[in-house]
Amino acid sequence: MEIRFPRVEGYRVELPDERLTASFNDDSKIVLTPAVVGPTRVKLSGIIGATAEINLEHLEEVRHSTLLFHLTHRLLYTKYRDPGEEPPLYLFGQLKRIVNQWLSGGFLECKGGTYPAQLMYQELADMACERIVAGITRAAPPGKPIKALLDAYNPTGSTAEVNFNTSKTTRYAPERSHLNWAILDSDWEGEFCRVADSHPSVRAWVKNHNLGFEVPYLSGSGTHRYRPDFIVLVDDGRGEGDLLRLVVEIKGYRGEDAKEKKSAIETYWIPGVNNLGTHGRWAFAEFTQVYEIETDFKAKVDEAFEQLIGSALARPAA
Repeated sequence: MEIRFPRVEGYRVELPDERLTASFNDDSKIVLTPAVVGPTRVKLSGIIGATAEINLEHLEEVRHSTLLFHLTHRLLYTKYRDPGEEPPLYLFGQLKRIVNQWLSGGFLECKGGTYPAQLMYQELADMACERIVAGITRAAPPGKPIKALLDAYNPTGSTAEVNFNTSKTTRYAPERSHLNWAILDSDWEGEFCRVADSHPSVRAWVKNHNLGFEVPYLSGSGTHRYRPDFIVLVDDGRGEGDLLRLVVEIKGYRGEDAKEKKSAIETYWIPGVNNLGTHGRWAFAEFTQVYEIETDFKAKVDEAFEQLIGSALARPAA
C-alpha cells in the first residue's frame, strides 16, 4: 500500500507557435471586496474640528483602456519575460486581446465599494495576471505540453518515509493505508476516510500530513505551496499495475486562495506530472459537501473510467 509521488518545484510551459487563445472558467473569476483589497473608506477625525473622509471614488473615473493597457503590460513583463531577456513585445497585441476578453467577460466582480481600477495595484494586478495565464495555459494545444520540474536532489516522495509523533486526538485508524493513523483537520475529512476505506475501487490512500506532498503556485506576487488533503490509489479499469492516483481536497468555504490552488493543480501540476510519464497517471477531485462525498467519489471514479474508455476508442488501431 505504499504511495509514491513526485516532488514538484515548478513548471515549464511552451508557448504555441501561432495564435494565443484563452479558456476561462469559474475559477478564473475574481471578486473584489474590502476583505480582499483592504478598507475602501476611511474617516479621519481630530480631537477638535471637522472630520474628513478618504475613499476610492476617484478610481471610478479610470478608463477601461487605461486598465487594459496596465494589466497587459504587467502580464507581458512578469509572466512572459525570461530572466535577463527583453520582453517579447510581439505578444503585446495578442495578450491585450485576451486581457480584454477576461475584463469584458464577467470574470471581474466588484463589491462593497471596490472598483476595477484597483487591479492597477501590484498585488491585485498579479492576482489577475495569474488567472489570465492559467486560462492561456488551459487552452494550449496538445503539441505544447506543460512539464513539471522536479526537485533535482529528491525527486520522489513516499509514504515509507513518514515517521512523526503527534498529540492530536482527531484521527482515524485506516484499513487501506500504509500509515497507521490519518491525522484529521475536520470532521469532513473523517467522513472521507470512511468512504475511501469502504469503496471497492480504492486500493490504498493516505492523508497528506507530514507527507511532504506539495503543489507550488503563485498568489499575487509571491510563491506559495499548497498541500492537498489526500492521495488515493484507484483501480479505474487498467488493473493493479496501472492505478489512477487521485488527489483529493476536502473544502468547505472557497475563497480566492482556494480558486488559485485548484487552478494550479488542475492547470499545471496534473498535466505537468502526467506529461512526464514517470510517476503514473494523476487526477484531481474537490469535494465541498460532506453528505455527498460518497456519491461524488463514485462519480469521480466512474468519470475517470469513462475517460479511459473514450481515449481507448479514439486511439487508432496498430
